[in-house]
Amino acid sequence: PALITGSFAERIRFRSYILFMILFSIIIYSPLAHMTWHPDGLFRNWGVLDFAGGTVVHMSAGFAALAGAIYLGKRKAQAELPANIPYVILGTGLLWFGWFGFNAGSALAANGDAVIAFANTNLASATAMITWIFYDRFRDEKMSALGACIGAIVGLVAITPAAGFVSIGQSIFIGFIAAIISNISIRTFSKIAVDDTLEVFPSHGVGGIVGMLLTGILAKEVGLINGETTTFLYHLLALVMVTIYTFGGSWLLYKLTDILIPIRVREDQEERGLDSSQHGEIV
Repeated sequence: PALITGSFAERIRFRSYILFMILFSIIIYSPLAHMTWHPDGLFRNWGVLDFAGGTVVHMSAGFAALAGAIYLGKRKAQAELPANIPYVILGTGLLWFGWFGFNAGSALAANGDAVIAFANTNLASATAMITWIFYDRFRDEKMSALGACIGAIVGLVAITPAAGFVSIGQSIFIGFIAAIISNISIRTFSKIAVDDTLEVFPSHGVGGIVGMLLTGILAKEVGLINGETTTFLYHLLALVMVTIYTFGGSWLLYKLTDILIPIRVREDQEERGLDSSQHGEIV
């Protein structure tokens, strides 16, 4: 759920944020986790595959982020440039390293599934990072450290649902496809009137969707490429259900939160910055 934070940064009251996160965790996230991973879960019984949370974590956060960005509206003043590129690189490195535990650890044992998930995680992320910067160059833009970092994160997101279900070569393909689609999505969203501060939906939401669908296509034994259609069709149905449930449910939770505690800070507080107005700190 914390991923959602990036979509409405610089606009939301801290108390409202805490309330929304509690409601989201109980009403949206927990039911999705149950449906996907519990032995009696709806998606689990359908055969929907999500190794480490592409659907439960990233897709849900992406659609909730999109709902939040639309509900809160645009910032009064939008920063055009990243504040600190070295910190972005450092943060990406920490995420990349931590993701090995996130994905490989989802095997719940030191076994072959954990090993393949570990390798797939690294290769998908590296592929997406390289693909991103070369795709930027293909579009006559400069290769950048920021682009490399975004690409790496998108690759990590996309491989999350598939990590233990696909081969090494297929993980490279997933990273490649996810990088291009997310890159296009970010460019598209930059042209519309949705202020998703850290581009949570184009990266985590779209990356999760790509990973989920490619899992249904590529998964060993039950994937579409093996002549099996059932798993892929159930993945499509789950995608529709998660989209409606997460986006619609999150919109209602933003509305409820706004009724209980006004969700957006005053204009003067936004201009001063939330560190000062919400926490009494100057950074």
